[in-house]
Amino acid sequence: MDEISIRLENIRTWWNELHYTPLQKRALAFIAVAVIALSGIYIARGNSQEIVNSDVPVTVDVAQIQLYVDVAGGVAKPGVYKLQQGARVIDAVRAAGGAIKGADSSDINLARLLKDGEQIYIYPPQKAGVSTSHRTTVRASRPTGPVAVNRATAKEFEALDGIGPVLANRIVAYRKTNGPFASVDDLLKVAGIGPSKFAQFKSKLRV
Repeated sequence: MDEISIRLENIRTWWNELHYTPLQKRALAFIAVAVIALSGIYIARGNSQEIVNSDVPVTVDVAQIQLYVDVAGGVAKPGVYKLQQGARVIDAVRAAGGAIKGADSSDINLARLLKDGEQIYIYPPQKAGVSTSHRTTVRASRPTGPVAVNRATAKEFEALDGIGPVLANRIVAYRKTNGPFASVDDLLKVAGIGPSKFAQFKSKLRV
């Protein structure tokens, strides 16, 4: 006999000597055939599958990380500028050409993070003949009218009924930390300003 015939004879002998009932032998044979068939299918599919690259590049929309800021007052080029998200007030001032000589930015927090749609206003130089040491007095004596809550100094807030130096400085500090007021009603968020006090000067405010 050749080698294949010998192996087949050995398998036949082993099968006949198994101490299983005919039913058990048929079940064993079925399981063996199923395992061999499944193995063949798995091997065939594994060889034919395409290798998919999971490193899909992520596209970032640049427009989603930009903001627009209006820079006005004492800057070289007032206007609306587009800046990257995370930019600070100083970046907006630089984009507008920087503050012009004599402009006063002392009441602005240049390190504050910008918000989309806000306005940065830098006070332009005083008129000729007015010394720098008298700026505060000049501002306080400007013609009466609505007070711009996002531009007014502490002295200008003090001119309002019911607001003293402490509360005026608290308003300016809140504005520097949190950014411009969206409406005059936002002053109610400042500690020390309640509805009754706010009613005393609300009509004299504007954004």
